[in-house]
Amino acid sequence: MRVLTVAADRPGAYPTIGSALLEAPDGATVAIAAGEYAETLELTGRSITLQAEAGATVVLDGDGADWPTLRAVDGELTLRGLDVRAGDNLAISVDRTVLTVEKCRVGSRTRPAISVHASTAFTVDGCTVTGAETGIVVEGASGRILDTTVTEIAGDGIVVALGSDPLIRGCTITACGGRGVYVYQYSRPELTDTEIARTGADGIGVAHGSTPVVRRVNVHDTRGSAMSFAPGCGGQVEGCRTDNTGQPAIAIADGATVEVIEKAAARPAESGGPLEELLDDLDGMVGLPEVKAEVHALVDEIQVNEWRRSAGLTVGGVSHHLIFAGAPGTGKTTVARVYGKLLKALGVLPHGGFTEVSRRDLVGQYIGHTAEKTSAVFEKSLGGVLFIDEAYTLSRSAGTGGDFGQEAIDALVKLMEDHRDEIAIIVAGYTAEMDDFLAANPGLASRFSKTIEFGNYSAEELLLITDRMVAGGDYLLDPAAGPPLTAYFDRIAHGANFGNAREARRLVEGMRKAQSQRLRSLGRMPTTDELRSLLAADVLSAAGS
Repeated sequence: MRVLTVAADRPGAYPTIGSALLEAPDGATVAIAAGEYAETLELTGRSITLQAEAGATVVLDGDGADWPTLRAVDGELTLRGLDVRAGDNLAISVDRTVLTVEKCRVGSRTRPAISVHASTAFTVDGCTVTGAETGIVVEGASGRILDTTVTEIAGDGIVVALGSDPLIRGCTITACGGRGVYVYQYSRPELTDTEIARTGADGIGVAHGSTPVVRRVNVHDTRGSAMSFAPGCGGQVEGCRTDNTGQPAIAIADGATVEVIEKAAARPAESGGPLEELLDDLDGMVGLPEVKAEVHALVDEIQVNEWRRSAGLTVGGVSHHLIFAGAPGTGKTTVARVYGKLLKALGVLPHGGFTEVSRRDLVGQYIGHTAEKTSAVFEKSLGGVLFIDEAYTLSRSAGTGGDFGQEAIDALVKLMEDHRDEIAIIVAGYTAEMDDFLAANPGLASRFSKTIEFGNYSAEELLLITDRMVAGGDYLLDPAAGPPLTAYFDRIAHGANFGNAREARRLVEGMRKAQSQRLRSLGRMPTTDELRSLLAADVLSAAGS
């Protein structure tokens, strides 16, 4: 794979992203050094990855242009770790393009931040979408929006239209002037394990014959109903919670056929209800037996303390701040989200929201800026979980800008002391580097109650994760594909990056790509079974065999 480096002040590197793209072959990765790039990019029929260099803050700013900051047609575009901004146009716009956006921050002023149209597959994972007229628009496309925060949106947070059927999972959608999610034009999305709050209209609006599946979604503090279904719409609502919304909480118009499955969400924690459901979700994750045991022990301690407090007995102080140590892709972010929801179910935190940040979200560019940014992120996260990924990059010993990172650590220590019962902070990173992070401030280690170690997944666990990803995408794995899958994970079992669930995700994406190429070569419209089937040949192609 060709890698081209962009760095305006580095001899031998490309000075701009555009100049690198002019010479980049298909399949190339453009690695971008820290800086602000006032560029707009249009790609047609290209397969390109644009990513920030490790630890770099990269801003791609299209303000002032009359076209999108990033536009792609008939190709494949992957974006990692970028801050993509637009003025009065779209930030990211794709047509008939396989789009992957990971760990990015995306915003616009008067148009949608991300628009996906007529694409066979897309993924928005671990991103923050903010400050746009509409957050994400999906039209006639299939894909996934995972672990993403959509906030401070003038209109609707996420719009699903033209028969789209994306999976929206583990997201937080807040502070929208319109609806949190608007589903219309015969669309069939699945919304699961998502929080929707502080919307100027309905939390979820469904219209024009759409049939969404809504599972374990928490909707609260909305001016309109938590969910509204127009005539002719259908779908399923299962195990959802609503609080402080317009009435009725679930508004189903005459002529709508919606199945509402009530679970025991209103029961108190001591008799089951949401607490037990969340623990079941945790236990249902692949692997991580030690992590699950640690979280169960924390829940038991918190629950017993609440019972002691109710009985008038003495209760010692308990810190809810944790250290998650381990390699990327071992489930730390997912467990952190569940932990926040558990704290809400236990009555420890008011809403259990989840905010994920990294160094670039906390560290400023001049003296005093860092404390301001850190305080703003902290205050936004009050009442929920603040998850700081790769927290060790803030310490001086990490060698990524020292003093300003140290300023963020010092500010966090003070804020944690001033608001000790109002937030749960989880810092995550490699085990050895997290030891250096804790040494960065004398009061830092005492603020965290426990370190939970996340081990790598075994080959068998990665196989199970792959099976779940395949099923979650509405695919069927041909029985003949089992042996090459097993052989692949056995082959990489001793590699440096083995044990990372992202390897399973990369493999599944490669299988889908191979299937698409295979089906396009048929010269006819595939059958439904063919569209769902992943064959051994697809596995071998994705695995590089």
